[in-house]
Parts: sequence; structure tokens; C-alpha cells
Amino acid sequence: MTSPRPPFPSFDKQSALQKVQAAEDAWNTRDPERVALAYTEDSIWRNRDTFLHGRDEIIAFLRQKWARELDYSLRKELWSFHDNRIAVRFQYESHDTDGQWWRSYGNELWEFDEHGLMRRREAGIHDIPIQPSARRIFGPRPDHEKGTPLPFA
Repeated sequence: MTSPRPPFPSFDKQSALQKVQAAEDAWNTRDPERVALAYTEDSIWRNRDTFLHGRDEIIAFLRQKWARELDYSLRKELWSFHDNRIAVRFQYESHDTDGQWWRSYGNELWEFDEHGLMRRREAGIHDIPIQPSARRIFGPRPDHEKGTPLPFA
């Protein structure tokens, strides 16, 4: 079994904020094995139109994702929480192998087990091409920006 991942449900505002920031920090490492440790062995995902089951599929998916979404940088924001569930909105920027930059907007629904591991993740994501001059996300979030709301557009 994987080590427990505090904070644990039932979430309050502070623990939900901690969970969201921990997810953002982990995803910004772009390390599929590290990211996958936050999920149950049998975690289920919907990511856009892709359905995944278990850590092995999650790791393979993330390897492919970060091979095509280069210089990926992510921001997440708590939207809502209740009991063992958290909803977030997020934005990330990356570029493809042709050099086109993209900003991706999305929402995620998360469900956790009693050990603080995510057992379900559902993500809807939309991509918009941007010019390099329009970028606003550069690497992991500095400490002084943590908790700052994401711009709407």
C-alpha cells in the first residue's frame, strides 16, 4: 500500500486548500511516478475523452502528456469541497513540438479515500492557442503567489 497522503477527509477549507496546492506542486514536477503516488492503485480517471484505470495507466498517460505538452506549467484553484470531495478549476500553459503555445482551461472533480489518496478524478479541459507574449504561467508558483485567484480568461 502507498503511504497515506494527508490531509485526510472530511475536508475543511484549510485542508482542501492544502490538498489543491499539493496537487499543483506535484504536477509541476512533471514526474509521472511521483504524481501517481497521490492516487489509489485502482484509481479511475476521465481526462477529456480518455478513461484510465489504475496507476500504471496513469503513469503511461502522464509520460505521453508531458512528452507532447512541453514546458508545462500549472495553476489550480479550489472551487468547492464537501466531505471527501474537492472541485478545482485550473489553467496550464505548454507548447507543442512546433513551438505553438497553448493555454488550457479546465475543471476537475476529485474523490478521496480515507488515506487521503485520490480514487476518482474527472477532468474537462479546453485548449486555446496563445502567442508567447500572452503567457502568464512560468514554472511552479512562487510562494508569494500561492492562494492567488486565477484570472477568468
